[in-house]
Amino acid sequence: MTIAYSSDLKLSLIATGTEAGVWGQITNTNLVVIQQAIAGYQSLAVNATTGLTLAFTDGAISTGKNAVINLTGTLSGNVNVTVPDAIEKTYLVNNQVTMGTFTLTFKTTSGTGIKLAQGNRYVLYADGTNVNIINMEQVWRAVSANTTTQPGAGLLVNTSGGARTITLPASPATGDFVSFIDAGYTFDTNNLTVGRNGSNITNSAGDLVVNTEGAGFTLVYSGDATVGWTYRDK
Repeated sequence: MTIAYSSDLKLSLIATGTEAGVWGQITNTNLVVIQQAIAGYQSLAVNATTGLTLAFTDGAISTGKNAVINLTGTLSGNVNVTVPDAIEKTYLVNNQVTMGTFTLTFKTTSGTGIKLAQGNRYVLYADGTNVNIINMEQVWRAVSANTTTQPGAGLLVNTSGGARTITLPASPATGDFVSFIDAGYTFDTNNLTVGRNGSNITNSAGDLVVNTEGAGFTLVYSGDATVGWTYRDK
């Protein structure tokens, strides 16, 4: 075997004195793969029930090597975007998947990963074992129906058509947060109920009912099961 492959981008590594006549072609492919890793953009559809596995093909352009990934699709179950174990790579991720009440986790094969919020943009990195978050841009999203939300969501909730229930993420991690704004200034007439989804909210084992016109607030999960979700600002 005269060609080995690098551990992360799977670049072709040519043994000294081999691959006569094709060295230039192999080198050019390597340069294109490097370009993909630095500046490549690709829009990828997430399967509704099976998710998406990012590919890392030896010596070739492949989906997992892009710098920027735009995720699309509509979920009908909880799914993952999966990076193979042992890959070390940074990603800019734009999550345009319609998630409904389901979750989308960006993870390595054996790691726990990061749960993405619909509409948000992320800087993530795979360290070979797990996917971690460097930064997140919270993108505000209009909501006018009952739904279950995701960590990091910014929701412009409109209750002008009737009272609404927004259910918090299940099994939250310390520091997870969700932001709410009364988009129609109607929380006083049509209340917002924040469903606790098994976790306490502000020291109480009950849902949070918001009836203040024009309310805007963020709930952060404290990591303390007794306190549960608490206000970021009060």
